[in-house]
Amino acid sequence: MRPAAPIKGLGAQSAPAPRYLPLVSELDEAAEHEALAANRVRVTVETARTIITRNRSPDIPFDRSINPYRGCEHGCIYCFARPTHAYLDLSPGVDFERELYAKTNAAERLETALSTPGYAVAPIAIGTHTDPYQPLEGEQQIMRQLLEVLLAHRHPVSIVTKGALVLRDLDLLSALAELGLVKVMVSLTTLDTTLKARLEPRTAAPQKRLRILRELSAAGVPTGAMLAPIIPFINDAELEAMVEAAAASGARALNYILLRLPLEVAPLFSEWLTVHFPDRAERVLNAVRDTRGGALYRSRWGERMRGTGPVAALIGQRFRTAARKAGLQEDLLPRLRTDLFQPPEPRHRARRTAESRQGDLFDS
Repeated sequence: MRPAAPIKGLGAQSAPAPRYLPLVSELDEAAEHEALAANRVRVTVETARTIITRNRSPDIPFDRSINPYRGCEHGCIYCFARPTHAYLDLSPGVDFERELYAKTNAAERLETALSTPGYAVAPIAIGTHTDPYQPLEGEQQIMRQLLEVLLAHRHPVSIVTKGALVLRDLDLLSALAELGLVKVMVSLTTLDTTLKARLEPRTAAPQKRLRILRELSAAGVPTGAMLAPIIPFINDAELEAMVEAAAASGARALNYILLRLPLEVAPLFSEWLTVHFPDRAERVLNAVRDTRGGALYRSRWGERMRGTGPVAALIGQRFRTAARKAGLQEDLLPRLRTDLFQPPEPRHRARRTAESRQGDLFDS
């Protein structure tokens, strides 16, 4: 269903039923539009049983990650994490932006995971699913608590974010950087504030993200820029300008991801196009199909991040040329250290030690 007009402050323009709980709205178009526009963010506290997620994907440069939150208030219409809300019987559309879950015991669970006998150290990626510095973090401070645990135990971490809240944690990030334990990739999608407001409505403005790059870099935090996603005929014309701006702001590494439209993201993005860019919607979708073997998405490893075909090849060539001109054809960020790790004392051992000390007091 296409809304009568764009809903201000939302990326998704509707709330399609989750694939595991098919529902049909009985509201007419105007009533549903009004209901969606009046919706407010609701936060549910989630007690996580575990916090580190493992993966074996051959085209991802990390094998473990942490997601402090489910859902994301940033509202990026293209977010490939949207379909995960269906597992909660919630809509990957508006619900993904408004029904948020905070894993408030994340730091405690991380301590437990790091104290597991035989734990093998490797960088933990944070921000690869939902943004750890979305607005909710200002209230919950879960990401800050995680960084405190990682610093205390000298554990490496890589972060991807587009949230200005990352600068709040500059003290912790600087301390981690001094030990060679952190790198931050700042997500940059456009330099156009009008497009930003449509594409990712509640994220930091483009100039603020460049300031994030400058301030992190000035503080000695290894920093790069992730140009993601590149969308044909929407933001691809800005590719070279984004590379130049990121490099001038202190980025020491660059990467890009072509638009991905898995599962419910494809119809949500198509609807977004008809609302915001009706004059070029079909042209954009046809270009996307050209990069995905004729479909709107193909999830093959090795292809899903960059796509295939002439359009994808041209974008890749342009990116490499721009990166070379900026002196960033190679990743200049240092390799994160794993040799400094100091595992937490297992809780059962700490408890026995405390009980032993208490016994000593009575024996003396």
